[in-house]
Order: sequence, then C-alpha cells, then structure tokens
Amino acid sequence: MTKFGDLINVEMPVLIDFYAQWSEEEEETGVVLNDVVAALGDKAKVMKIDIAKNETLVNALKVKANPTFLIYKNGELKWRQSGEQDANTLIAMVQQYV
Repeated sequence: MTKFGDLINVEMPVLIDFYAQWSEEEEETGVVLNDVVAALGDKAKVMKIDIAKNETLVNALKVKANPTFLIYKNGELKWRQSGEQDANTLIAMVQQYV
C-alpha cells in the first residue's frame, strides 16, 4: 500500500477527489474527472479516495464534505474546495501548478 505522502510528494500537480461511493453525485463527478484526465494528460495526476475506506486520512485532512477536491504539488497543499466542480474549473486550477 502506498503512503499518502508518497502520492503527493511529486513535482507534478496531484488532484485528489475525496468522494463517497454511495453519493448520488459520484457518477457525475466521475464523468467530470474523466474530462480532466483527458485534458491534462500526463501533466498531472488525478486520483479518487473513498472517504469510507480511508477514515484516518479523511480525519487527518479534516475532510468534512463530499466531494472535496485538493491539489498538491511537491507535497504542499495548493488548493482545496468542497462541493461539486465542473471540469473547466478543475482543469484551470490544476494548470496553474503545471
């Protein structure tokens, strides 16, 4: 199992979606993230973390809402936003750190 620090301590931006599998918005967020991945290609990493399966991490990062998006670069938190986001917003945010 990979440690969270290893995932975020990279030179490229890392967009993380903290989500709940049971959420009605999950399917829509998945489509949005697919668009983000397609637009960014190998310029950034995009990952999803299930809040129910990662409670210790969720508590450590104080994730309170679903979904919550975070962008890290070189292990440093650059941006955080809770609530639904559209693909263009997420792409623009990540591109600031490419």
